[in-house]
Amino acid sequence: MISTLFHRLKRPLAAVFVGALTTLAFAPYQIWPLAIVSPTLLLLLIHKQSPKQSLAIGYAWGIGQFATGISWVHVSIDSFGGMPKIASALLMALLVGYLAIYSALFSWSLNRFFPQSRRSRLLLAAPALWLIFDWLRGWVMTGFPWLWLGYSQIDSPLAHFAPLAGVELITLLLIICSGAISYAVLHRKWSTLVVPAVILLSGFALQSAQWVSPRDSEPTKVALIQGNIAQELKWQPSQRWPTIMKYTDLTRDNWDADIIIWPEAAIPAFEFEISSYLNNLDSAAAMNHSTIITGIVNQGDNKKFYNSILTLGKKPQLGYQYDMEQRYHKHHLLPFGEFVPFESVLRPIAPFFNLPMSSFTPGDFIQPNIDANGKQLAPALCYEIIFNEQVRQNITDDTDFILTLSNDAWFGRSIGPLQHMEIARMRALELGKPVIRATNNGITAVTDYKGHIIAKVPQFETAVLRAEIPSMQGDTPYRHLGTWPIYLWVVLSLIAGWRLKD
Repeated sequence: MISTLFHRLKRPLAAVFVGALTTLAFAPYQIWPLAIVSPTLLLLLIHKQSPKQSLAIGYAWGIGQFATGISWVHVSIDSFGGMPKIASALLMALLVGYLAIYSALFSWSLNRFFPQSRRSRLLLAAPALWLIFDWLRGWVMTGFPWLWLGYSQIDSPLAHFAPLAGVELITLLLIICSGAISYAVLHRKWSTLVVPAVILLSGFALQSAQWVSPRDSEPTKVALIQGNIAQELKWQPSQRWPTIMKYTDLTRDNWDADIIIWPEAAIPAFEFEISSYLNNLDSAAAMNHSTIITGIVNQGDNKKFYNSILTLGKKPQLGYQYDMEQRYHKHHLLPFGEFVPFESVLRPIAPFFNLPMSSFTPGDFIQPNIDANGKQLAPALCYEIIFNEQVRQNITDDTDFILTLSNDAWFGRSIGPLQHMEIARMRALELGKPVIRATNNGITAVTDYKGHIIAKVPQFETAVLRAEIPSMQGDTPYRHLGTWPIYLWVVLSLIAGWRLKD
């Protein structure tokens, strides 16, 4: 009986290990070939398995991927959740278990509907199904599209496909490569390896493609203030003015910058509580021909709370005004961190469900760009940068830069902030716009339009990042078309795969 049980568990146990390897493809490790190797091994593990067995193997693969890949989430739960260790571990296990459902459904559906080991199964059906379940994971319960395989390729030849159809196209190509390799291994049809070879060579060839070009204008001088405020101190009343004055003093030394940027919720107070201070800061910025952009929390007349971005200084409307219509309000809120689903049930259970600032109201999906000293910035607050379609739809013909403000202090010295930066780099490459990323304690950085980091400051230090950034004009194909070509490919692949499955 023990030997039979061990035999049944061999593949799921192997799948856990293979799934865990996937994390090494992402930042900070960036061993990008593993994003091809890991799905290849998963396809080999579910070969000739029943749909039920494949479900277990796929679930085990997902457990390995997410238990290692999003381990950083536990830092915030354990450090700031106010829960016993066992309760925080259980909550983390539930999250990982939920996310693993999608790889389980991929494996089950592939072996249920496309059981025959043909090229159509591995080159058409598998990539299409993988994307379907990635999309579902990025949409269900507000979505969590973290660790989409395409992000791991930001420094690989496949990155150059991003301007064509985004991170989803890269993910699709990775699974096609995996399908071709697994078919070659299973059937000794080594000629099938020409498929990944052509894809990789095409990635190299796309390096020379120029979708955008610099505008005929002077580069913009920016100063990004990294305050490095300890998260456990941030919202203590005694720390309010020391924090505000720290940012003020660092700003005073950088008035020569066109745009000075503070991170998400840099000001630990509601805007209406410090209107006199903001009025004086606005006047100082205007007098120095500069603009300050900062994250701030707001309370509207409707008694709803918003995670917002405020612009002060040289801008079209003269003088500071407390006008909620002139603010950017975060649309995509972080579950449990910024809103609590089923809050009437969950909030009484544990302090974790009552974290500071966990009752925000979302802003609109599409909002005007921020006008800062004549430049147009498409904003994405923290978590929003992972939603590529939202960022894409907020880019206009006049957009100069993508702006993302964040506070990753919740996640300590984990790999989370490094993965977050990797995702932001992909937005730059997809849309052909430099990304400006200001954070509380890192990673504060600026990328060029190809997603290369051109300037950054060390994590966990009080620092000011100075950079000069050229504005870009023109559009990538992805900016115009979005992911509709990929949707069409998925539908056609499933139809063709179904017709060829027997």
